[in-house]
Amino acid sequence: MFTGIVTDIGIVTVLDQQGDLRARIKTGYDTAGIDIGASIASDGVCLTVIALGDDWYDVQISAETVSKTNLNTWQVGKRVNLERALKVGDELGGHIVSGHIDGVAEVVALQDEGDSTRVTLRAPRELARFVAPKGSVALNGTSLTVNDVDGCDFGINFIPHTKEVTTWGDVSVGDQVNLEIDTLARYVARLADWSPTDLK
Repeated sequence: MFTGIVTDIGIVTVLDQQGDLRARIKTGYDTAGIDIGASIASDGVCLTVIALGDDWYDVQISAETVSKTNLNTWQVGKRVNLERALKVGDELGGHIVSGHIDGVAEVVALQDEGDSTRVTLRAPRELARFVAPKGSVALNGTSLTVNDVDGCDFGINFIPHTKEVTTWGDVSVGDQVNLEIDTLARYVARLADWSPTDLK
């Protein structure tokens, strides 16, 4: 479980297809405090640590995960948003994020607004119904508030701080972005659609 508050920017240093994809991520985390088997959200994807070094960790990524996320676009040198798993007692600064990606959104427009940047993204049609103005989404592992929605398109405003401490300062039109919808939105939609005939 995560909160969508990015605490480090990692760099992909090795990619090796060994049946599954194995990736090495250079990190500023103190790896002495990371256990083998720990979960780290990497661009929003909950991945399991399988090896450690002084300033890196390795993860193994299944073909299923690659097919459902933007990890198929990873290249050596790519910067990725990192967040370690939530501990009991930690501050909940964002919103509850599982690290299970629902789909991939596309960046379709960028516009500077003062020092901030408005980013417009296009959600997959089947997920657009879960995105609401002033609601929460996790994009590449970052907890964000939706400003506006127009069909499948929705806008996010990035302040300078967010652009500095995440990879959102690198964003370009056409980028593929990991999208995790708010769990509450999913349950509200399910309740709205449910009827007693579903029990048959």
